[in-house]
Amino acid sequence: MELRHLRYFVAVAETENVSRAAARLHVSQPGLSRQIKDLEYELGFALLERTAKSVKLTEAGHVFLKESKSVLQRVEDAVASAKSTAQSAKSELHVGYAPTPTARILPATIRNFQTASPGSRVKLHDYSTEEMLSGLRSGKLELALLVKPTRSMLRGFHFEPLLKDRLCLAVPPSHAYARMRSIALKKIAGESLVSLDRKDYPEVHEFMAELFAGIKAKPRIVEEHESAASIVSAVEAGTGLALVPQTLTCSFGARVKLIPIVPSPEPLIIGAAWLDKGLSANATLFMDCARKSAQTLPEYHGK
Repeated sequence: MELRHLRYFVAVAETENVSRAAARLHVSQPGLSRQIKDLEYELGFALLERTAKSVKLTEAGHVFLKESKSVLQRVEDAVASAKSTAQSAKSELHVGYAPTPTARILPATIRNFQTASPGSRVKLHDYSTEEMLSGLRSGKLELALLVKPTRSMLRGFHFEPLLKDRLCLAVPPSHAYARMRSIALKKIAGESLVSLDRKDYPEVHEFMAELFAGIKAKPRIVEEHESAASIVSAVEAGTGLALVPQTLTCSFGARVKLIPIVPSPEPLIIGAAWLDKGLSANATLFMDCARKSAQTLPEYHGK
């Protein structure tokens, strides 16, 4: 038994005439009669009482009509529900992001994207660098906005720079360094530092290692944390100082004081990463909005 048998039967039962039912269904009358007889044969009982000019439902036919309509309605509901889910999935863009480095660009990008595509929704995922790249590989994410990962981490990905951010030293507002207009990297080398977790943010540790190698020193990292918020709390508590992007002030205001470093290190590169296979139409539009948002922002690179 197939769904078409049920549709054919319902049409015949509602019109009480095979010819009218055939016209409604756009099938031949002999073919429709044969399909109904095949259905009755498969069921093992009659559904219709036939006369020369019309057909009437048997008692079993009345029951079968009610259940057939119910089945067809459930099928329609299932199709509508699945279609809605499929359309929703297509209009929902999953984006991984690093909250602190992207604080200047993300709000404007989302506003512009929602204006350009009102039916679409951006779902943000606050992930570590490793989690974002893993999410891109698995298909959970389409895009990631983050500090540029290391070359080895970017294998299989495309990375597009969007803006730069100056590196500063974060200290408690009461710290002696808080009164300084700038601080030399050599002076920082003697300080205890807190940093992001090496496992989830290997690019941060590689960047710091290269930075201190230029003065033949190594960073003295005494504690690692999972987020910028935890780092700020550790700095406030006096656990250590931290090398952070200047954008940190967008998220944490005056909780810590940021001191420019001299000579000014190479700026952090913030951008977007996605799989080499390319972007969907929705993700492409989001990237266009991100580029436009970045163009309106002054880049922090030692100004």
